[in-house]
Amino acid sequence: MKAWRYSEYGGVEVLKLESNVEVPEIKDDQVLIKVVAAALNPIDYKRRLGLFKATDAPLPTVPGFDAAGVVVKVGSKVKHLKEGDEVYGDIIEKAIDGPKQFGSLAEYTAVEEKLLALKPKNLDFVQAASIPLAIETAYEGLLTAGFSEGQSILVLGGAGGVGSIVIQLAKHVFGASKIAATSSTAKLELLKSLGADLAIDYTKENFEDLPEKFDLVYDAVGQCDRAVKAVKEGGRVVVIAGSVTPPGFWFILTSNGEFLKKLNPYLESGKVKPLLDPKGPFPFDKVNEAFAYLETNRAIGKVVIYPIP
Repeated sequence: MKAWRYSEYGGVEVLKLESNVEVPEIKDDQVLIKVVAAALNPIDYKRRLGLFKATDAPLPTVPGFDAAGVVVKVGSKVKHLKEGDEVYGDIIEKAIDGPKQFGSLAEYTAVEEKLLALKPKNLDFVQAASIPLAIETAYEGLLTAGFSEGQSILVLGGAGGVGSIVIQLAKHVFGASKIAATSSTAKLELLKSLGADLAIDYTKENFEDLPEKFDLVYDAVGQCDRAVKAVKEGGRVVVIAGSVTPPGFWFILTSNGEFLKKLNPYLESGKVKPLLDPKGPFPFDKVNEAFAYLETNRAIGKVVIYPIP
């Protein structure tokens, strides 16, 4: 089968499209899925650059965390999924602690049943592929921070893959009293359309200078040293990028299909919507170009690869 792989750490140039990669064998608790669409995440290129090499799987690596596709084979201990099911998920349970050598940027991939959920009926494969890692990171980060109804939140990087979902979950799932978010000038209306009450243009004002402080700051961009100045006494700062300044705490996702199942109704009702970058989807033979674009940090929402042959 065809798959993208890299055999050394480095820039986009180490990625190679190979056409004779063996289809992975499934374990008892896994299913084999025919990947229809896959999404890229910053963790993919950070991993490829070798930032996690101390705990990484051996090379060569097929990158890719997010996948949407069709089950074509099931392991002997699989209880709920069957051949023909349309599924989606973040297929790597531990993001940086011994992640799978074989990710989603391939025609087929083997995935533990517990990491998957049935694809929301109203989403196509492109939309579904864009969701898992971002929505699980957003949801589990909010849970871990103890965010609850009636609290206020500031989202740094509100137009990004995770930030755009944090805004929507804070509003529709957690019942936030007030949602503020940062972006560049061109994306302010997008933030409001996602549910932000206050859209802050980071090119024109410093969010930490606002008189208003927040119960929680969700830092998706790596500005914790500033984020801690925007939080109320006793508040918290969730950090998913960059370094941590107390009372901020570092959050790394453990993939969990149960969260997807729990959030599917919000996706199927249209309350929570996927946000796709308008430059995409990128075809399978342009994965390197898609990564080069993602690494400019200018993407809106998620960069998706489709179709996968």
